[in-house]
Amino acid sequence: MRKITLAIVAVLLLVTAPSARAENWPGWRGPRGDGTSQERGVPVRWSDSENIVWQTPLAHRGHASPVVWENRIFLVGTDLERQDRTLSAFDRKTGRELWSKRVVHTPLERKHQLNSFASSTPVVDGERIYVSFLDEGKMFAAAYDFEGNELWKVRPGAFSSVHGYCSSPVLFEDKLIINGDHDGDAYLIALNKTNGETIWKTPRENRTRSYCTPIIREIDGRTQMVLSGNKCVASYDPHDGARHWIVDGPTEQFVASVVYSHGLLFVTGGFPEHHVLTIKPQGAGNVTSSHVAWHHTGKLASYVPSPIAVANYFIVVSDDGLATCLDAQSGKEQWSQKLSRHVSASLVEAGGLVYVLDDNGVTHVIKPGPKFEAVAVNRLLKPAEGDDDRDVCSASPAISQGQIFIRSDKTLYCIGKPSPIAQK
Repeated sequence: MRKITLAIVAVLLLVTAPSARAENWPGWRGPRGDGTSQERGVPVRWSDSENIVWQTPLAHRGHASPVVWENRIFLVGTDLERQDRTLSAFDRKTGRELWSKRVVHTPLERKHQLNSFASSTPVVDGERIYVSFLDEGKMFAAAYDFEGNELWKVRPGAFSSVHGYCSSPVLFEDKLIINGDHDGDAYLIALNKTNGETIWKTPRENRTRSYCTPIIREIDGRTQMVLSGNKCVASYDPHDGARHWIVDGPTEQFVASVVYSHGLLFVTGGFPEHHVLTIKPQGAGNVTSSHVAWHHTGKLASYVPSPIAVANYFIVVSDDGLATCLDAQSGKEQWSQKLSRHVSASLVEAGGLVYVLDDNGVTHVIKPGPKFEAVAVNRLLKPAEGDDDRDVCSASPAISQGQIFIRSDKTLYCIGKPSPIAQK
């Protein structure tokens, strides 16, 4: 009897082991904000006819990434004709749209040609979805429940930028934190996630647009919220907005998020100068001359795509598709390989492999190491028959329950095996 019981337990452990690592993808760059996934069984190969669980046409466009919570997928977008910013929910098992709500009706703002009117990725906590848009020169934030009911909305600060808006909110304890780097009086702001009231608002050093989403880490006994942008890299205490330290520059504008690994912060910035550097996150005050561990300049840096750290390596892919692998500790270049003409999406990782999605819907799966190793090249979008038919992938992928979710301008794709979670 004991042998039978042990055998049953062993079988159950084998059956449930993959799901034990299953994760939601609740916001920008996933559960840790750095593009990494602990999922097992994530697909490595697919095409427009292979390993596609479902594909759903999208009525509203945007560059914001999908976010996933259990059996729900949430997307923001823009109804260009009506000038509405929208929030939509989809069933993750079938791709069926469950509901779509107009969040705010506002004129289409001036923006960069590579930006969209719905570029800020939402964040979800299991009870509410939090979104952020630009509304006639003001930051706009709102919360919805899982049935699409509005809970609150606020306009907590001004925002002016000739390149448009992209400030993905992040959650910390009871706070919704949003980066307000813009061409006016820039700031960071924390809102009460229950009612939208301002908890703290911290002014930034300069008046320069940037679009970096902060990461939050516990480092050497301090809770640090780190972001690049506004002509600096800086760390703040997310409890009260107080600044820990600052590194000046090294360039003016940033989009890519910071990555933390091996006790170092990895930063890439690409306008107007190109820089890749690491920062030691200790110290206080201005640590520009004392806490930069290594620093590269040149075309290997990315401006928009956020980098990733895997094992002992740091991978960065430039906007024009040049992938570079660096030793995380020393910064020594291991290899550099041209992958694509243009990349907007940030990198994601699963199973020790890095997924690089380019604008044409081609995903290069590569293995970090001392030599370049291409594992797969997956083409998702069918060739366009003309400019009107062209589809583009600008949003970053999401990974959840062993599946990859890719958003193009026209379609939301689910790649992998059918979802193990039934519709509730």
